[in-house]
Amino acid sequence: MEEEYSVNDPTQLIEAASDFAHYPGVQNDASVKDFLNRFPLPVIINALQTKADVPGLENTLVACLERIFKTKFGASLIPHYMPFLQVGLRADSQVVRSLACKTVTCLLENFDKDTAFVARLIIDFNIYPLLLDCLVNGNEQVATVSMDAIKKLAGSPEGMQIIFPAAKDDATDLGVLASRCSSLGRVRVMALVVKLFSVSRSVASVVYRSNLLNLLEAEVRNEKDILVTLSVLELLYELAEIEHGTDFLPRTALLQLLSSIISNMSAESILRSRAMMISGRLLSDERTYSYTDAHSVRTVISAIDGRLDSLGNQDGDELESAIEALGQIGSSLPGAALLLSGSSPAARHVINAAFDRQGHGKQLAALHALGNISGEARSENSIILNGDAEESLRRLIYEVASRSSKLTPSGLFLSILQKDSEIRMAGYRVISALVTRPWCLLEIYSNQEIINMVAGSSTETTKIGMDARYNCCKAIYNSLMLSTKVNTDPALAGVASKLQEAIGRGPYLGRKHFEAQPAVKTAERF
Repeated sequence: MEEEYSVNDPTQLIEAASDFAHYPGVQNDASVKDFLNRFPLPVIINALQTKADVPGLENTLVACLERIFKTKFGASLIPHYMPFLQVGLRADSQVVRSLACKTVTCLLENFDKDTAFVARLIIDFNIYPLLLDCLVNGNEQVATVSMDAIKKLAGSPEGMQIIFPAAKDDATDLGVLASRCSSLGRVRVMALVVKLFSVSRSVASVVYRSNLLNLLEAEVRNEKDILVTLSVLELLYELAEIEHGTDFLPRTALLQLLSSIISNMSAESILRSRAMMISGRLLSDERTYSYTDAHSVRTVISAIDGRLDSLGNQDGDELESAIEALGQIGSSLPGAALLLSGSSPAARHVINAAFDRQGHGKQLAALHALGNISGEARSENSIILNGDAEESLRRLIYEVASRSSKLTPSGLFLSILQKDSEIRMAGYRVISALVTRPWCLLEIYSNQEIINMVAGSSTETTKIGMDARYNCCKAIYNSLMLSTKVNTDPALAGVASKLQEAIGRGPYLGRKHFEAQPAVKTAERF
C-alpha cells in the first residue's frame, strides 16, 4: 500500500485527505484507523516532504494530519514519529511548523497521565529548543501555537524542569533568550512569560522567583520604541487580569514605574492611559494592599489625580481612562477610602464629572466609577466606608449639588435618570449604592419623581435596563425597611408600599394591566 501512494501521482491521496479534513462531523478513532489503513502515516509524511510543490497538497495534508492527531488514536502514534516532529519544527513552511507545534500539544494532552514519558521524548528529540525557535522566529500563527504547546508543557513538574533549567546560562533560559533576539522576539518571550503566569499559582511563583517579570519592567523603561513599550503595557494589563497577578506584581517595582509613566508629561497619551488602567486593575484587588507599601499606592493615586488636574475639563480617551482607573481603585474598600482621604481627595474628579452635563463618555465613566467607590460592586458588609471617608463622600456630592442649578443631590439624581439609557443604568448603580446612607435615602424618598421612575414600568425597554431599575428599586426598599422612620411617617409608608408593589411585579412584568392592542381598527360608521 505504501509504494502505491508514496510516489508519482498524489491525486488520490489529496482527494481522500481533503474529504477527511473537511468532514463536517467528528472524526473518531475508527474513522482515523480506516483512513490510515488506506493511506499509512509514513505515506502522508513522505508526500508532505517530497510533493510540497503540488498545488493544494501541503494545506490539505496539514489539515488532514491536524484532525488525525486530535483523536486519541492519532495522538497515540506521535511518539513513533518524533523525527518527523523534529523536521516539522525546523521546516521552512510556516504551515508545517504550525502543524508541528500543534502536534506537540496533542502529544502532551494525550499523555497527560504519563508526563515523565513525554518529558523524556521532548528532551531526547530536542523539541523544546525547537519550540522556542518557532516562538521567536516563526510568523504570528506559529508563535501563538508554540506558546500554547509550551504552556501545556508547563502543566507538569517534569515540563517545568525543561522550561526552567538549573543552569541559568542555558540557551533555553528565557532571560538569556530574550537578551539575544530581536525586539519582536523579546515581546514574544514576554508574552510567553504572561502565559506561563496563568498556568497555576505554583508556576507563577517560579516565574516570579526567576526574575522574569524584570524583563517586562526593563522593556517599559526603554523609551526607544513606543510600539514595543505599548505592547509590553498590554501584556502587563493581561498579567494584572490573571488571578495570580495580584499575588506577585505588587511585590515588584511596577507600581512606581507606572506612576512615573502617568506623571511623565512628555510620554505619549496612550502610554499614560494604559499605565493608569493597569494601576486601576491592580489596586482594585484588596490583596494588592497586603503586598505593597501604602506610599506606592498613594503615589499612583497622586499621579492620576495630578493628571486629571492637568486635563481640566478636556474630554477624550486619557481623561476617561483616568476616571475609569479611579473607579477601579475605588471598587476595593481600602482603595475607596484612599480616594476620599485628604483635604483635596482624588474622588472629587469622579463626582464632578458624574454630574457634568458636558461629555457623554466622561459622564458615563464617572457615574460607573462613582458606583464603584460607593460600594455597588462590594459585598453588603463592605459598602460603608470609615467615618472620615463617608463624610468626605457626602460633602463632595452636596458641594457639587450646591454649585449646580439642581441645588440638591436628589435633583442631580433625577436629572441623571432623565437622560439616555446608558446614563440611566449607570445612575441606577450609583443610587443602589448610595441609598444605604441615611442622607441619600432621605434625598431619594423625598423626591416623588425618582420613586415614580424607579417603581414605574415603562421607563426601560431592554432586559439590562429593566434589571438595573429593578435592583435599584429593591435597594431603596431595603434601605427604607431598615429605617426607623418608616413606621412613624405615613408618607414613608406609602413610598415603601409603592416600591414593594413594584418589586412584587418583578423586573419584566411591570404593567399591571397589559392588554393586546388591535393592529387594525374597525371602520367608523356614519
